[in-house]
Amino acid sequence: MYNFIFQNTTKIYFGENQLKHLGEELKQYGSRVLLTYGGGSIKRIGLYDKVYEELKRAGVTVFELSGIEPNPRHTTVNKGAEICKREGIDVLLAVGGGSTIDCTKVIAAAAYYDGDSWDLVTHKAPVEKALPVLSVLTLAATGSEMDSGGVISNLDTNEKYGLLHPLLQPKASFLEPANTFSVSSFQTACGGADIISHVFDVFYFTSAEKMDMIDRVMEEVIKTVVKYAPVALKEPDNYEARANLMWASSWALNGFLQTGAFQAASCHAIEHELSAYYDITHGLGLAIVTPRWMEYILDDSTAPQIKKFGVNVFGVDPSLSDMEGAKKAIECLSSFLFETLGLQRTLSEIGIDDKNFSAMAKNACGNGVLQGFRPLTPGDVENIYRMCL
Repeated sequence: MYNFIFQNTTKIYFGENQLKHLGEELKQYGSRVLLTYGGGSIKRIGLYDKVYEELKRAGVTVFELSGIEPNPRHTTVNKGAEICKREGIDVLLAVGGGSTIDCTKVIAAAAYYDGDSWDLVTHKAPVEKALPVLSVLTLAATGSEMDSGGVISNLDTNEKYGLLHPLLQPKASFLEPANTFSVSSFQTACGGADIISHVFDVFYFTSAEKMDMIDRVMEEVIKTVVKYAPVALKEPDNYEARANLMWASSWALNGFLQTGAFQAASCHAIEHELSAYYDITHGLGLAIVTPRWMEYILDDSTAPQIKKFGVNVFGVDPSLSDMEGAKKAIECLSSFLFETLGLQRTLSEIGIDDKNFSAMAKNACGNGVLQGFRPLTPGDVENIYRMCL
């Protein structure tokens, strides 16, 4: 177990009618606001009007950047950064899901950089300063509302990378569960898969020593998704279900579960190549990849932790051997993702073949070895992709 420092500086307004505090929070950082959002769903559900009413009440000047993609692109970041520079923006307000918030965070840093924002994402240039970011969340999935990272795609080069920096941490985020009532069944399911993968990928499945208390909290976060995602699918306006999923999303990736252990996010690295090449929904890619990754890495050294997950989350019989218990755990996870949540189970179902697997595997490994619960070579990653067909 490592020593650690934990600090999360995002102020959360959770629950009903919390937007009434939006103006007071924004005005701490200035009067010229860039409002960012995606394809227009916030207008269909009336959230755009509610946000604008609060901005009007606050007396701030508002500029807009709409059309942020589900896998946000560096060209969109550049566009936002140009608005910030041209209009003297003081503060950014992201209204949407993780993609919108991720993009807005990187815009905040790119506003102080004279070159292409992709230089920041690839660490060719350092993040030295960033505009303050606030968010209004509309999708429980990525946890971007309460962390310091953002993931950006470059479709020109088929690359997708994350940028992590303390200056990108949102100053305040507004989490009203009712804003997720209109989220489609597909996106609700993908969000659930994303939350589970965040817990798995960096924190739960690790060879490093860590606190048992943290493992128990991680299991409870996963159990929350297992309990409430199916409820949200059947009853989209169930407040209790949406609230639990929203808070699980935030706590899956806000740094708390990371305390004491950290490693490369294997499934995310593998999936990022899928969405970089094929622009698929991130949570869907994770759902397809994760059980296959677990099957591939299963051996005598990894079986005990996989079995532990199955016993504590899905009620797998603890009297089973480590190997049999682990296999049953993977079966339970697959059933949840593909039967209960109804997500497609193979890459073939979404039109992806094997023609780019070799290049994707090399990229996922950084042309070296992908470290994780079990280190993976490009050949290993390519095998996992083929298991997903």
